[in-house]
Amino acid sequence: MAYTKTEHYDEDVTNDMMGSYRKVIELIGENPNREGLQKTPERIAKAMQFLTQGYQLDAVDILNSAKFHETVSEMVIVKDIELYSMCEHHMLPFIGKAHIAYIPNGWITGLSKIARVVDVYSRRLQVQERLTTEILGAIKEALNPIGVAVVIEAQHLCMMMRGVQKQNSVTTTSAFFGEFEKETTRSEFMKLISATLS
Repeated sequence: MAYTKTEHYDEDVTNDMMGSYRKVIELIGENPNREGLQKTPERIAKAMQFLTQGYQLDAVDILNSAKFHETVSEMVIVKDIELYSMCEHHMLPFIGKAHIAYIPNGWITGLSKIARVVDVYSRRLQVQERLTTEILGAIKEALNPIGVAVVIEAQHLCMMMRGVQKQNSVTTTSAFFGEFEKETTRSEFMKLISATLS
């Protein structure tokens, strides 16, 4: 399925989910027939399909759709990529940004495709640690680069709204492959993105 910003919904899935969400509304003590809630099950069903559309997308295919042969071998960085995902433990959002770099090995990809790879994996039920390595893995597979680096920083509403209720905590995860496993290359990357890190 090609990446698109147009929202498409499976009618059967929507109907099945609507019944479940109606029941949830009843179980928390609300009246799903109340005016303000009458269409809420449908809205949630459609929102959930949008927020999990990454299951229908293939990151490697997206990268390969704009893959070009180039002899450049300098670091390519796309930073401050907004991401919105949902914690798989509580299904509450986590929100942040990704910083991604790769060193080409004969092939480059369209810059927007890097951002779209972030969307593919963030639009699934996730943990930040896995999200980081999945992005790295897709770039590695599609482009066979000399090195890949991914750093993600995010705030998790499951920590902010419930549980420990820590409002200012930021979680940072990283994954490195190839040349970025070397201290000098990794340090150069971190220096170049450091102005954007919290």
